[in-house]
Amino acid sequence: MRTAKPRTLLAWLCDRDRLVYRRFEERFTEVGVRLFGNSPTNPTCGETQFRRWTGGKLATLPGPATCQILEAMWPQFKAEQMFGPPPQTDPQAPANDLEERVRMTAEEALEGADVTASASISDNTIDELRDQVTAVAQRYHLKSPATAYEEADKLRLAIERQRDRTQVPVQQQQLMILNGQAAALLSVAAFDLGFFPSARSLARTAALFGEATRFTPLQAYAGGTLAFIAYHTGNPSEAVVKATQALSHDGLGGMAHRRLQAIKARAHAHLGDVASARQAILLSAEDGSSRRDDLHDNVGGEFAFSLERLAMSTSTTALVIGDAALAEADARRALDLIGQQPTEEQSAHVRAGASADLAHARLLADDVDGAADALQTVWDVPAEHRQTGIVVRTARIGRHLARPQYHGAQVPTALRERIEDFNRVSPPHRIGPSVGLLAIES
Repeated sequence: MRTAKPRTLLAWLCDRDRLVYRRFEERFTEVGVRLFGNSPTNPTCGETQFRRWTGGKLATLPGPATCQILEAMWPQFKAEQMFGPPPQTDPQAPANDLEERVRMTAEEALEGADVTASASISDNTIDELRDQVTAVAQRYHLKSPATAYEEADKLRLAIERQRDRTQVPVQQQQLMILNGQAAALLSVAAFDLGFFPSARSLARTAALFGEATRFTPLQAYAGGTLAFIAYHTGNPSEAVVKATQALSHDGLGGMAHRRLQAIKARAHAHLGDVASARQAILLSAEDGSSRRDDLHDNVGGEFAFSLERLAMSTSTTALVIGDAALAEADARRALDLIGQQPTEEQSAHVRAGASADLAHARLLADDVDGAADALQTVWDVPAEHRQTGIVVRTARIGRHLARPQYHGAQVPTALRERIEDFNRVSPPHRIGPSVGLLAIES
């Protein structure tokens, strides 16, 4: 870490995010692959170049592709700003600096207190890690996928370190379950960022931890994640199999069944099996509140499947099977339910996803102005929060607006162009129609 004052905003950002050259180069390369594909012509950054960039020694900006990568790494800044002077204060710093320092001190003190452990670790350490996994899960909907991924990965590493320090079977069991939960959260974040192969691998990792520990709720959650990755990547038959297998696990609560039936409904819809899709929709709406499990209900958050998420999912499935009336009704229901929550707790993903489905349903009734009104909520989603589900839904609307009957019409043309601009700066903006856009392909 530098001791001198950073000379550029880029150096300041690297210091803030603890990006030494090696970590910076890894992230720079990864973002380049996401933006431009795995091409030998992608921009690179050697250590000497990195020192020049962060040392304020550039006379002109790097090439456009390099600037695009840097702007994707820190979407809130332009390349010109990054090579300029650093800010006086952190624009993303917590409002209460003392609270953040106290939190960091508590983490460091806990880690230091447990350093002397050898064959076992303190149960308090496991309790703390469990609390941290729960916090990430419960606050996932309020964070960008990239931020959630970083937090879950930090937790995964912390859990792995503790697994290496204990030989006590019950502690190993607990840490493996926590590791599996962290992997499951990483899988969802990778999916939201558009990295489907990595999301699939991480979901399988979570499933393996669930199997090794006989923790069936984790196996079921991972199975459901593998199912929706399958139909997003054009494999709806596989998705039905995965969801059905996940439903066969014992010890699942009503929330787990609700999520898996909703996923199964979408998979059947992609296969054109309308009767099975409708049956799964009905099963997903059954009241299973008397049955609970330790993951979907007790941890909750991203592991849960709230009524507003169910309504949004049903709306999307209805669009796939061509039932515009059901799609609009459930989109409205999702928006009504989320509107009953405090503003600061509302999920941008659910609100925007339901709004996009509502717009799509209105388009099917040729209500272009009504669709434009519904999309107003979508435009408010910050670029870093525009995850796969939102990109998929808006891209589908854009393709609908490209139909011949709308050619030359002012409002449809303006909406289509705005959707293109909206998705272009999203994390998964390079998803093609053979991958993510299949999610609501009719």
